[in-house]
Amino acid sequence: MSTQDVSQFKASALDNDTLRRWAPSIFAEGPRDGVSKRYTFVPTARVVDGLRGHGWVPVAVEEQPIRIESRRGFQRHLLRLRLADQMATLDEWNVELVLVNSHDGGCAYQLHAGLFRRICSNGLVLSDTRFEAIRFRHSGLQPEEVVQASFRLIEVIPQISGLVEGFRKRLLEDSESHAFARHALRLRYTEETQPPVDPGTLLKARRPEDTARDLWTTLNRVQENLIRGGVSDHHRDRRGKLRSVRAIRGIDSKVTLNKGIWGLAERLALGHSLAQPETTTLPA
Repeated sequence: MSTQDVSQFKASALDNDTLRRWAPSIFAEGPRDGVSKRYTFVPTARVVDGLRGHGWVPVAVEEQPIRIESRRGFQRHLLRLRLADQMATLDEWNVELVLVNSHDGGCAYQLHAGLFRRICSNGLVLSDTRFEAIRFRHSGLQPEEVVQASFRLIEVIPQISGLVEGFRKRLLEDSESHAFARHALRLRYTEETQPPVDPGTLLKARRPEDTARDLWTTLNRVQENLIRGGVSDHHRDRRGKLRSVRAIRGIDSKVTLNKGIWGLAERLALGHSLAQPETTTLPA
């Protein structure tokens, strides 16, 4: 199954039938053959049930495409969860809990802090400077450990709100916006990989609401264009093919790039310069 994304802003939460349809690996009944004897199998479905009991409901889900058939039904998956009492709000953005796991021994349970922006249905992931990702090894793990860790995100929601407001108030000069886009482009494409577009292409707005010059809007434009792809600078490569940014399909790559872009925004918000473009090797 290819990676799918099922997301809702103001609607009912995703039920188990929907989760099973788009990410069957969530409901694996055991780990993939060949995992370590020390591996403790805790199905993601059991953790989701525990999170529901504490007010977190799934609102988006995706599953990693596979290259090896034996991984089918055990591969990496990602869920975004929101507090139930926020489901009916019309806020521009909501804090979300981002859960990543697999049942093939390929990754630990991960909890990340995320934001969902309603205008563009944009799912952001915060850098570790504000909410350090929580990881649990599949060794002696108890489901309640993951559930209890989700409470840490609730505690930092006021800090996240203040950070977003700071991004809104920070107006960028043209030179700063282009520097931000240039650095973000290098997070995805290393020095050895020629980017398919000019940095300014990432600043293109997909909708009238996203034309503002503040850091919050710029962050969302750049993130959406790099993650979802589909933007072009209308130049052609040596084969005559139109250059464009391809959508990112890998779950780890999305999370890593999201965190990197958010980190760039934090540096600008704090008044730090973006002297040299950073590079990040994204997971496959």
